[in-house]
Amino acid sequence: MSAKDFFHNAVRLALEKDGWLITHDPLSFTVDGLDFRIDLGAERLLGAEKEGQKIAVEIKSFLGQSEVTEFHIALGQTLNYRSVLRKKEPNRN
Repeated sequence: MSAKDFFHNAVRLALEKDGWLITHDPLSFTVDGLDFRIDLGAERLLGAEKEGQKIAVEIKSFLGQSEVTEFHIALGQTLNYRSVLRKKEPNRN
């Protein structure tokens, strides 16, 4: 079972209950000819400031045989996604 099948809807629902508007499912970018797909993009308006917060959420399950290997894969994805977001949407955390 993939992480999306197992946790995706629960994470999405939790974000929505916390006041986040899911804007992308998935959040996709192409950078230097490479396609990137982050599980969720969301934003929340801050009432007093009238400025929005934007986030990107990658959901991981660590259901594989090796938690260390799963961690290294997740870390690599996180570093790649951080680089992509800096180029494409620097205001998204």
